[in-house]
Amino acid sequence: MQTLPELFEKNRLWSHSVREKDPDFFKNLEAQQTPKYLWIGCSDSRVPANQITGLVPGEIFVHRNIANVVVQTDLNLLSVLQYAVDHLKVEHVIICGHYGCGGVAAAVDGNRHGLVDNWLRHITNMARRREDELSELTESERINRLCELNVEAQAQNLSRTTVIGDAWERGQSIHIHSWIYSLADGMLNSLAEPISKPLEE
Repeated sequence: MQTLPELFEKNRLWSHSVREKDPDFFKNLEAQQTPKYLWIGCSDSRVPANQITGLVPGEIFVHRNIANVVVQTDLNLLSVLQYAVDHLKVEHVIICGHYGCGGVAAAVDGNRHGLVDNWLRHITNMARRREDELSELTESERINRLCELNVEAQAQNLSRTTVIGDAWERGQSIHIHSWIYSLADGMLNSLAEPISKPLEE
């Protein structure tokens, strides 16, 4: 029995379209997974990693969570990271946030949102530390700037994980990128130079 028949129909049409363009696409996809990139992005449904980077399935390994957060005790994220680094041998890890992020906005709106407040606490704390800079901005500018600051902070958090540290120590080439996506025009922008070695404390 099929539920959500409209999605199965869309899947059927997509599969047919892909096979029309490349009859061997799924055979090749099934045979291997060799992405060069790990994407750590927001769960927002408007920010699909493959589509906005123009990559096909198999070219980018993806982990998503609310507000693209890297918590060093998040075993889900760390497991994805270790698999990507140790087994898939990705060369680039992309932390990608987006302007107008609802998670970032929720971290600083002063309201209670339930369990997610715990997840977003470090963003709230970061906003307090940067209050001098953020207080000079309009509300939308403030949220967007905080989205940028969050991406940069998460890239730094990622660089301090044992998975990345161990990889660098054994000479593996890994570059951590800080990107942000604009829902307004569909464009990606880089916020900082890639982190390619341990940061000085």
